[in-house]
Amino acid sequence: MKMCFRRSFIVFALLALLGCAKRLDDASSGISIGETHYAQVSFQYEKGRHLTTNYRRGILVPVNTPVRLEDIASDEIFVEILPSHAKLRVVNVKKHTGDSTARAFAKLFGKNKLDLSHFSKLEQENIPAGKAAKSMSKKAVIAAIGYPPITETPNLSMNQWTYWSSRFNRFIVHFENDRVARIQD
Repeated sequence: MKMCFRRSFIVFALLALLGCAKRLDDASSGISIGETHYAQVSFQYEKGRHLTTNYRRGILVPVNTPVRLEDIASDEIFVEILPSHAKLRVVNVKKHTGDSTARAFAKLFGKNKLDLSHFSKLEQENIPAGKAAKSMSKKAVIAAIGYPPITETPNLSMNQWTYWSSRFNRFIVHFENDRVARIQD
């Protein structure tokens, strides 16, 4: 009986340690479960999931939308979108972001709303609508449609950013003098 209890305890302890290994160390990242954050970019999701690959399909979450952080693990972020109370699972696809999950979280969400007042009127209209348009700055494009996957756009100083509309479809935002010159579907 004593041996059986000891084995059960060891198995339980190992399972607990394995479960903890997958969790992100919230304290070291400055991220706290239960806090309200705001979308720093407009992004889209389907079937309750957003991949940091950043496909441009599904339900739009406009910039400055409040969310409550429910949990964060080594490759997933769980939030509640406060206006709708929809549950959202954000999957960090590291090969497309190059980021840790904590860094991916910081790119998507912030403790304060994004100040849109320093953007032009055109940019202020397109950012919450999740659209890139001619003459928008690079910063405005990021706020409007998020970051392009690093597998297609390894450096944001490039004058051509490639995004994925879906798994098989791409579109390219071309810049001249750090402003959108054209968008190629």
